[in-house]
Amino acid sequence: MAADAAATASSSVTEEELTLTVKWSGKEYTVRVCGDDSVAELKRRICEVTNVLPQRQKLLYPKIGNKLSDDSLLLSQIPLKSSLKMTMIGTVEDDIIVDPVEAPEIIDDFELGQDEAVDIKDKEVNKQKLKRRIDQYKIELKAPCRKGKKLLVLDIDYTLFDHRSSAENPLQLMRPYLHEFLTAAYAEYDIMIWSATSMKWVELKMGQLGVLNNPNYKITALLDHLAMITVQSDSRGLFDCKPLGLIWAKFPEFYSSKNTIMFDDLRRNFVMNPQNGLTIKPFRKAHANRDTDQELVKLTRYLLAIAELDDLSTLDHSNWQLFTDDNVKRRRHA
Repeated sequence: MAADAAATASSSVTEEELTLTVKWSGKEYTVRVCGDDSVAELKRRICEVTNVLPQRQKLLYPKIGNKLSDDSLLLSQIPLKSSLKMTMIGTVEDDIIVDPVEAPEIIDDFELGQDEAVDIKDKEVNKQKLKRRIDQYKIELKAPCRKGKKLLVLDIDYTLFDHRSSAENPLQLMRPYLHEFLTAAYAEYDIMIWSATSMKWVELKMGQLGVLNNPNYKITALLDHLAMITVQSDSRGLFDCKPLGLIWAKFPEFYSSKNTIMFDDLRRNFVMNPQNGLTIKPFRKAHANRDTDQELVKLTRYLLAIAELDDLSTLDHSNWQLFTDDNVKRRRHA
């Protein structure tokens, strides 16, 4: 009985909504979070109302010491009370674009065990986080959704662009065959770009690469880091991911798990929808690999080969390089 009571109390703490006041630049801003959100999520919420990027924020609340500097900490582990006021120090980059090169590079893209990945996807706390994100995040369409088309969701850094190398012209860091790939894919797929960086960075990079105004294809929408959610793994701790359920909930008449595929160089990003993710080979050291990288050429063939299937979620995208037209014919007539 005591254990049940403790569990109930713990659950109520994590589900409790907190209304916090953040003082910054002479003004006060209200943000709403829950106990099961992390400090990183709190910073995302603050970014939404102040436009100060999370990595530029320093949160001050003397009563709790430096706990707010640990992005992985859950708010339920910090003695925060609703209506408390904290101070934020940070700068809005209206006139300068902060290259995500300043963020730590993720090299260890860990592989979660199948049971643990399923557990993360099915956890009620993560479903609630997704529901809140659906309520909070607005996707602005740059082109209409097209009935009957499948959906291709693309990462930017190391997927379409080498963001760590230096060059006089950003086009020198663009992955080879990018425009040919997007042109071919557009015939069968609506295309959305989803980056773990700020919208300002997404718009800048896609504009510089000529992706946003290309006459041969259209980008349906852009998503940024604010669309992501934080989940927890028993073996790997807290990390952010890109839940496709956000898009499906916003446009249910067009997209679902059956007609969506996501390309990302980090497999952890599609832990909430593992059957829809394809881990692309990272495009690094652009100057050395620009003449030999054929990844987008091969993936073009794969996308077009599977476009006629009714349900993409039944495919094992980890074996995409072994996929042939004969596989499609067998599946279609099965």
